[in-house]
Amino acid sequence: MTLPLVTPTWLYEKLGEDDSLVILDASIEFQIPMEPTKDNDGVIPQSQRFDYDNVFCDASSPLPHMMPPELIFNQLVSQLGITPTSTIVVYDNSGTFASPRAWWMLKALGLEHVYVLSGGLPAWKAHQYPVDTAFVTPQPSKLEQPVDHNRFLNSEQVLAISNDLSRTIVDARSRARFNGEVKEPREGIRSGHIPSSVCLPFLELMRNGTLKPISELQSLFSSINDDKNTPLVFSCGSGVTACILALGASMCGYNNLAVYDGSWTEWGQRHDLPIEC
Repeated sequence: MTLPLVTPTWLYEKLGEDDSLVILDASIEFQIPMEPTKDNDGVIPQSQRFDYDNVFCDASSPLPHMMPPELIFNQLVSQLGITPTSTIVVYDNSGTFASPRAWWMLKALGLEHVYVLSGGLPAWKAHQYPVDTAFVTPQPSKLEQPVDHNRFLNSEQVLAISNDLSRTIVDARSRARFNGEVKEPREGIRSGHIPSSVCLPFLELMRNGTLKPISELQSLFSSINDDKNTPLVFSCGSGVTACILALGASMCGYNNLAVYDGSWTEWGQRHDLPIEC
């Protein structure tokens, strides 16, 4: 199994040597709990911006950073010069926080060689590797890739799963939010969780901005189900940290994974959907 993580040293050695290399900065402004001030000074050389808050998203949706329609997503990704044979590395300025969402989106587009930079920009700088002051602009490509819609589920699909228990729904939010013990950070969102879901906070997968070793991740996912063929659906606040769980599960060999794109931002504001606390 090829792991979806690469190290700063691996990436540094690829710079200038691999013509298929595409580097994407997927940083977002959201501040992680207990995160130090974000370091926005500089970008990794040869990188381009992958802004899924404002550009690589469904502009017609009232929900944040939803997966774009297939045609639009192909057009947007083509502007990055990406082809089916590209080696794509995504990173962010928080460690390994926002980049897994970009990784999951690009994997849904059928792109095979997509990786997350372990530790992101902070780890790159810790190695004292060079940074640039601006993003590059490549020659556009012309992608016509089908989107794997099984990777992103909607509320109706998740409601059916909650009722028939055909998959395990795993919530990446904190236990306090899952249990309805604290208010949601977004206004107008109810507290609690999707009925029949279980909680695995994304922070429990992390150590110093990177994912824990596979042996420790395996222990966490085994507590939910140790059958690697078990279908898992990941949810969170808005579809970002759910992808951290998808990344961790993928590293452990789980192979039937999906993300609830609207996550709690959608579920919590819709009073036609049931909640538990």
